[in-house]
Parts: sequence; C-alpha cells; structure tokens
Amino acid sequence: MARPTNDSAPETENGRVPAAAEPNAGGTSKAAAPKPRLTLVKSGPAEAPSRAADDAGPVGDSLDGADDPRVAAVRRFSEAGRRWRAAQLGLCAVLLAVAFTAGSIAVGAGQDGGDAVGVSAPAAVSPELLTGGGLDASIAALQAHLRSQPKDFGSWATLGLAYVEQARTKGDPSRYPQAERALKRALDLDPDNDQALAGRAALAAARHDFEDALKYADQALEQNPYSERALSSRIDAYVELGRYDDASKAAELADERRPGIPVFTRYAYVHELRGDVPTARRVLEQALASASAPGDIAYVATALGQLAWNQGEYKTAQDHYARALAADDTYLPALEGRARSQAANGEQASAIKGMEAVVARYPLPGPLVALGELYEARGAEGDRAKAGDQYALVDAWTALARAGGVNVDLDTALAAADHGDTAEALRAARAEWARRQTVHTADALAWALHVNGRDEEALPYARRATATGYRSAAFLYHRGVIEHATGHGQDARRHLKAALDLNPGFSPLGAREARKTLEAAK
Repeated sequence: MARPTNDSAPETENGRVPAAAEPNAGGTSKAAAPKPRLTLVKSGPAEAPSRAADDAGPVGDSLDGADDPRVAAVRRFSEAGRRWRAAQLGLCAVLLAVAFTAGSIAVGAGQDGGDAVGVSAPAAVSPELLTGGGLDASIAALQAHLRSQPKDFGSWATLGLAYVEQARTKGDPSRYPQAERALKRALDLDPDNDQALAGRAALAAARHDFEDALKYADQALEQNPYSERALSSRIDAYVELGRYDDASKAAELADERRPGIPVFTRYAYVHELRGDVPTARRVLEQALASASAPGDIAYVATALGQLAWNQGEYKTAQDHYARALAADDTYLPALEGRARSQAANGEQASAIKGMEAVVARYPLPGPLVALGELYEARGAEGDRAKAGDQYALVDAWTALARAGGVNVDLDTALAAADHGDTAEALRAARAEWARRQTVHTADALAWALHVNGRDEEALPYARRATATGYRSAAFLYHRGVIEHATGHGQDARRHLKAALDLNPGFSPLGAREARKTLEAAK
C-alpha cells in the first residue's frame, strides 16, 4: 500500500517511527555523541529520493490484533488479546466534531499564559516519557510541571513535541496550534534551543509546510549537529519537496551522525523511491533486527509490510503486520495495512471489519477512502450510502485540518478526484504542484487533469510520476488510463498490465477499472 506516511500524510496518513526525544529535559542543549553506525547494505550509488517517514507511536485503546493466527504464531505463548469492538460508523462524525473540538481547548500550561501556579511536579520531566507509550499521561505531567516551573524551556519544547506526536497518533489536527504555542514559549525563553527548533521542524512537516521544516531543521542542526529529530526532519523535507538528490545526501549525513531506526527507515525509503526495492528491504530488515522497543518493532515491521504489499506479496505483508501487532496490538498503521492486504487477498469481510475499526479511531482520508471503496466493491444493500458517508467524513477532516494550520491540498486532490468535486480536485492538485514537485504531486495532478477531461495535459505529469522508478501500481494504472485516453494504445496496455502484475489488488475499485481498461485497449 502507499505508506500511510507518504507525501499525503499529515504524516501522514501515517504511522511513523517514534523518533527518540532530544536529551535536554532540563533545558541545556547538548550534542549527543554519535552511536556506532549500522552497516547499511547498499546496491548501486546512494543517489536516491527519500520519503517522509512519520514518527507515530502506539495509539489509544487496544484494538483486535490477537485473533490473527499469524500474530498468535509470532507471540507463541500469547495471552488472549483484548478485543476492541468496532464502534458504529455514525460515531465517526461525533469523534471528529467532539474530540477535535475538545482538543482545541487550551489546557493548563499548554496555553500561552502558563505562569499560573498549580500542582507541583518534579523539577524536570524527561523527554523519554514521550516514547514510552503513555503519551496522554506524559502531557498531563508536563502541564503540571510547567504550572510550577513556567520558565523551564526544555519542558516547553518537550510539551510542544508531545502535542505534535498526539496530533499524529490520534489524527487530531487541533493539537497543532497547541504545539505551536508551546514551542514558541520555549524559543521565547531560549531562542537557540535545539530541541524546540527541531520541534518546529517536526510541526511544520506535519502541517505539510516543508520549506519551513527544512529551515527549522537546519537551524536546529546549527545548535546541535547530532539532533536525531532534526536530521530526520531534514530528510523528510527534502523528499517532500521533490529534492531527491539532496534527500539522499541528507540520509547519508544522518547515518554518519546519528544512526538509528528513524534514519534507517528514511534511508530505505530513499531507495524505494528509486525503484531499488532489494536495498530498501535489506535496510529495513537490518533496522528490524536492531529494534528492541515495541514501538520500533511495530513501526519497522509495518514498513516492511507496506513494502511487500506494494510488490503484491500479500502473504509476506501479512506476516510482517503480524510481527508488528505482536509487538503492539494497537498499532493502527499495521491494522490498516493488514486490512488492505486482506482486501487484496479476497478476504473482503475481514478487510471491511478491520478498516471499520481503524477509521472509528483514526478517521483520516486514506483509511476513509479505502473503507468507502471496500463498501462500493462489496455492493450490498446500503453500501453505496455507507461509502458516501466515508467520503463526506474526508471533507469534514480536511476542514478541521485546515483549521489546525495543515495544508491539505494533496489530500483533497486525491480524494476529490475519484469521490468528490473534480474541479476542486484540480484546483488543489495545481496548488500543491506549485508548492512542490514530487512523484506524488505529479500523479495527483495527472489524475485530477484526467477526471476533468484534460488528458493531453495530464500525460506529461503521469510520465513524470513514474520517472524515478518508484514501483506504484496506482501510478502505473493512472498512466495507463491516461495513455489509453490519448490514443497511446501500446503504452497503455504495457502500463496497465504492469500495474496489475505488480499489485493486482492495489485498490478495490482501481484494480477493477484497470482490468476493464486493459481489455478495452486490446
């Protein structure tokens, strides 16, 4: 599948590696000593594009991961998993309206006026709390601490990073303004604080403002050349701006200075975007072998699952998702990936049940569209209306994300082209292309032009989307359909066949249309 954390993710769509927090809870900026490098297995020159990879961690209550026999096999002596029962889909709208509204209310020390005296707390709150799974509890502890120690700039920076993480893990963009206020407070107290600058970079990337992400990452690295978060955000920014050669160099630099799972996964994606899947797989396998924390194991195993799914290797993908869920049965990207693999493998009922559980907790555009298409493909009574509900929720999410300062043009273009206002899809795709030229924005613009009947104009963008060698069945499908519409029959047949050979279940509706178009092109 396209990574939840690809170009369109608020980073989203994506669960990303929980990046290690910077070591300055008390407010002193110190350059971390470099760790031994993992020897990365490379094939060919390291001139590769990189992809933005999300630093998302475990989310919320336990979802049902233990009933998968693959999970049971990995766990061996597993306890009976806690079963999360899918909420009624109608509650998604309530989740969006109520949870996000509640999240937008500034709480305690999260407000600008954080000098109020409150509950006393320890003198410093460690950033490592943010990677321990209890994110909500960590935020509450930070808020309490800052009520009594409002000039602790290190804790303000940590709180800002915690809000960014919370926004990502809960799909709640209302947290971003809170993160911005906390990080601003940290920088008002200490303008050169590298942790806060790295936090601003992470926040900008989450809002899809990649120019600012690059700017703040570079500023953070001026203060601390070994900042893992800043080094990672720098790779992210370059890849999301389409500056793939620069992203490759940034990945090499990050590997030299601060090797670790956040860097290794980005390094792998750099190679994947060039079509070098064997190297991407080897690097991810090495990263998984080095992982010990459940969050890291879940993330890297999920990345391997997504890579396998992209190649149409559904059993391998499900094995990797089982490994991820054995480490953390609440990890939503793995649950989403498992549902997509089940759908591609013909396990429609399981796929729908799994995706319903995901969107009930994480109603982001990618899973919402996937569930809507699963309903349409099933075609049972009431399914068309159910699908329409999912597409309407995409519109609700984009409105809330905009209110949180997120640029959602790519999300809008991708969803609206197939399931919404095609004119709006084209407007959004053009706007995003003007900001950044990546393979993902090229594909989005090509498809938006196609659905608006402008295939001749679309063709160069479809070709550009596939030019790096990135193996995406959806990109190949879009190119083949556009070539068919422009009279390039031989090219259309080649690319439509390539899409179905690569990943025959890449989309419940798209794969079906690819077969129809291929037949018509013969």
